[in-house]
Amino acid sequence: MRAGRIIAVIVGALLTVAGLGASIGGGAMVVAHSQRDAAGYYMTATQRLQTTTAAFTTRLDLPDRWLSDRFGTLRIQATAPDGRAMFIGIAPADAVDAWLAGVPCEQVDPAPYGPWRMQMRNMPMMRGGYPMMTPPGGQGFWTSSVSGPGTQVLTWPARPGNWALVMSNVDGSSGVVADVRAGARTGALLPVGLILGGIGLLVLAGGVLLMVSALRRSGTPPAGGAAAVPPPGGGTTAVPPPGAYPARLDGRLDPRLSRWLWLVKWLLVLPHAVVLAVLWLAVVPLTAVAGVAILFTGRYPRAVFDFNVGVLRWTWRVLFYGFSAFGTDRYPPFSLRPDPDYPADFTVEYPQRLSRGLVLVKWWLLAIPHYLVVAVFAGGWASAVDRHGAGPLFGGGLIGLLSLVAVVILAFSGRYPVPLFDFVMGMNRWCFRVLAYATLMRDEYPPFRLDLGGTDPGGVPVPPPVPPDDRAALAGAAAGFPAVGTMR
Repeated sequence: MRAGRIIAVIVGALLTVAGLGASIGGGAMVVAHSQRDAAGYYMTATQRLQTTTAAFTTRLDLPDRWLSDRFGTLRIQATAPDGRAMFIGIAPADAVDAWLAGVPCEQVDPAPYGPWRMQMRNMPMMRGGYPMMTPPGGQGFWTSSVSGPGTQVLTWPARPGNWALVMSNVDGSSGVVADVRAGARTGALLPVGLILGGIGLLVLAGGVLLMVSALRRSGTPPAGGAAAVPPPGGGTTAVPPPGAYPARLDGRLDPRLSRWLWLVKWLLVLPHAVVLAVLWLAVVPLTAVAGVAILFTGRYPRAVFDFNVGVLRWTWRVLFYGFSAFGTDRYPPFSLRPDPDYPADFTVEYPQRLSRGLVLVKWWLLAIPHYLVVAVFAGGWASAVDRHGAGPLFGGGLIGLLSLVAVVILAFSGRYPVPLFDFVMGMNRWCFRVLAYATLMRDEYPPFRLDLGGTDPGGVPVPPPVPPDDRAALAGAAAGFPAVGTMR
């Protein structure tokens, strides 16, 4: 794939992520709009607040008219379960700070919009000499306030400025308990949600179309089918024997590894990590596109398949160079294409047909047992895939630990322990087979076995074609006679 096509895919991936985020945000606003109460307020669930101090305070900073208008009307509803009379008030923050100077209180941080949640943090308390809080009702700086027994409801049209909300007992005594609901009424939530969601869907569709278009015109050579590409190191061609798993991972251990280069490989691969992070952002939506195509046609779009395999191949080369094997000192190429000269390769045979039903369950339900194994092998890698949809850029778990042990032995002995390399390769092979299965590339269930060694047992070496001039010599040798033209 040419650099221009890769850039187009990257731009499409960024647009897809941005569009997806905007769509989800807009949809959340529309859903929140549908949860209004009869008075048109977006209210939180009731939450009990309890403190041994004299009051709860909340800062409300509205720097300009536009923000305050969009904020709308604030409503605070509070009930003291112990039957005490409660006070709720809003006043300029400076006046409240001066009034409560030195008085222990509790700061409450509300989220701006649904779902509203309140998180308390304790204010620093001085030792001894606490001044008592004077009753709030006697203060003349309140912009809006309510007080009394039972449920108290404060409504306040938002205005620009730095404000503070206070909830306390009417008499200013310590020990405040309240069941609180907070909310706001604004006319901006629905239109903003619809606009944001609509723009997000357009950007999302544009990003996906840009990626698919770039891949369709890329002319990427077939990524699957090991018979078309020589294995790392050249010389022979790998073809799968009957029953072999169609995703194959290979790596050839460099016999002359540097003793200390592994200490800085994490720094050397940073350019690869940046590019791969963006490429994996493209793999996730493209796999979703492929899933829809499989569901309706039973076929994995070839251009998407080649791109996704290319990203996995690139990822494996970086992992083999550092983190998950440290098997070579040759810097990985910035390429999705197969490279017979590089000592690490990953290939997946292209499936002519895929099950339409399996596409709905194999990537999550059927793969759960394998995910548990991969979590042990790969550790932080599996966590990254699960949480962020990003690719396995950094190894961890047992793979990372044993790879580190191997290079420490290399540093002191000058030799990479081959049995340890074979075991690490088996674990990496297991992980990448699961990854190929989870990205919908194959229907064959990954085997529960460690295929050890640098060369994948799924491919057996086949001698290269014999040149025509040598065929007669080989035939004569097999019959016990010298070939014509070879007698002296």
